[in-house]
Amino acid sequence: MSSFPSTKAKQVLVALVRIGWSVKRQTGSHKVLQREGYDDFVFAFHQSEEIGSRMLQRIAKKTGLTPDDL
Repeated sequence: MSSFPSTKAKQVLVALVRIGWSVKRQTGSHKVLQREGYDDFVFAFHQSEEIGSRMLQRIAKKTGLTPDDL
């Protein structure tokens, strides 16, 4: 798998929405995202928080996100 650059949570969320995820519900900074063909995914980051490459790889494994999507 290609290496992900550290990225702000807001940019990651925008990329997830762009590839087909939508917000099912939100409580504070916790957003439950849904996409057909995938289990619901809890995105629990503040918008200005920096997400490192290892965490992005974990997110990608569950969501189908690729480095090119960012």
